[in-house]
Amino acid sequence: MPYPFPPRVPSGPRRRSLLASVAGGALLTGCSDGTGSSEEGTAGSPSAAERVRVRAARDSRGIVERYDVVLAAYPTLAQRLGPLRAEAVRHVEAFGETLTAASPSVSSNASPSPSVTVPATEKDALTQLAAAERELADRRAKALLAVPGELARLLASVAAAGAAHAYLLMEGDR
Repeated sequence: MPYPFPPRVPSGPRRRSLLASVAGGALLTGCSDGTGSSEEGTAGSPSAAERVRVRAARDSRGIVERYDVVLAAYPTLAQRLGPLRAEAVRHVEAFGETLTAASPSVSSNASPSPSVTVPATEKDALTQLAAAERELADRRAKALLAVPGELARLLASVAAAGAAHAYLLMEGDR
């Protein structure tokens, strides 16, 4: 008895190769260094991803400024806040910016920014820093949904670090 003929192979791409090409295209689209023209709008305006990156760097500079204000008012917190401030500086750099003042200790005669108030007590200062870190982490977690690939991963990582900073700032009092 002869064997039946194998089923007819359909013409065109197979389902696996089609899915692989779509997945590969999606991966390539999500992996961009942010320097290509695809990151810019049609009128040369910055893309949404670039605006998120710039805002994230500015927000990280703001957190560093808050640490500086607290350190200027309460130098006794330097050992506790120094590592957290250093991480915030690295976050600024991770978003492609630099800080002009990289010193973790701020002189006591430095005037704080009008947007940052000096808390009345060390505990209030830590609470205020923790709230700022938590609020920024939440904002970054929401923003990462609107950006592609590597920037989303960076935002997620920095948001997680900010949440950890908030926890460490409040946990030290317990």
